[in-house]
Formats: sequence, structure tokens, C-alpha cells
Amino acid sequence: MDLTTLFLYLIAVSAVMVTPGPSMLLALNNGATYGMRIAGYGFIGAILADSLLIGAVGCGLGALLQASEHLFSLVKWGGALYLLYLACVLWRAPAKALEVKAGAAVATGKTAFLRSMMVGLSNPKGLLFYSAFLPQFIHLEKPVAMQYLILALVSAVINCIMMTIYAYGGRHAMRRFSASVMRGINRSCAGMLAVLAVGVALYRRSNVS
Repeated sequence: MDLTTLFLYLIAVSAVMVTPGPSMLLALNNGATYGMRIAGYGFIGAILADSLLIGAVGCGLGALLQASEHLFSLVKWGGALYLLYLACVLWRAPAKALEVKAGAAVATGKTAFLRSMMVGLSNPKGLLFYSAFLPQFIHLEKPVAMQYLILALVSAVINCIMMTIYAYGGRHAMRRFSASVMRGINRSCAGMLAVLAVGVALYRRSNVS
């Protein structure tokens, strides 16, 4: 892969990932509520999900999802329902002033990891986006697997940087907020996740270009 193609992909994927989607909202909420250490578990889950999606595209799963109406509907509605479930969890989360309990770090980190990974894997927009987006940067006359690996690594780095910005920004801005304000933060994120769930439910494959 030449440097020009890699640079163009870097710019394009950065522009896409800076948009506040479900993974970025979870990073913001985790950073504000639990701190950077717990948010880091979420980073790993989201990055793993994106890497698996890129690998699936390289193996042709994206094309299968494009071709199968039933499979697309299954993934789409599953993703929408999971986002709604997550919105309900955040909405009902107990309001606390910002603090991190050392004893709960492992369990909370595991939850953050699983939530972020499930959000990434259950969203059909991610798989369809990569299906339409990645092939534009692949040169078929060169080793394809290595190119997908490079793009996956670049995506992981950019994803980590963007989520760090969201999580740190949330933590820094909300460090002194009271429990009532934290309730508002949780419910705001829940509301945005619910809106994204509706967007996933209404998403049509023809939107991918």
C-alpha cells in the first residue's frame, strides 16, 4: 500500500470517526462516570469490534449482508434493540457524584468492554460502511490481506484517539458535577442512543454508496 492511499484513508476515517456515534457516546459516558481506566476497557471492546468487522469485509461477509434481505433485517433489528436496551440501562442508572470505586473496577471494566464490543458488532451500518468504504483503498494487484491488516491497524489507532478525546473530555468537563447533573448526563446519552437505535431501525442498504 502506497503512502498516498494510506494518507487519504487516514483523513477519511478520521472524518468519519469524529462523528458522535454509539461507541463515542459510550466512551464519553464511561469517562465521565467511571474514569479513564474503565473507559479504556470500552476502547478495547470497540476496537476489537471494528477489527472483526474489517476482517469480515475482507472475507466477503459485507457482500453477503448486502445480498441477503433476511440477514440484513436480522442484524439491523438486533442492533436497534440492543441500542434501545443500552439506552434503558443508562436512563435507569443510579445517579452518583463522580468517583471510582476500586473494588468495582474489574466488573465495571468487563461491562464496558462487552457493551462497546456488542454495540460495534450489532450495528449493520458499520459492516455496510466498511463494505462500501474499504475496497476503494485496496489495490487488487497487491497482497489484499496485508492491505486489510494495515487499514485495520490505522482504524484502531484513530478509533482509540477519538474515544480518548471523548472520554477525557467528558471526565474533565464533569469532574465536579453533582449526582443530579450526572443523572442528566446519563439520560442525555440514553436519549441519543435511543435516537441512534431508531436510525438503525430505519436504515436501508440503498443509503450505502
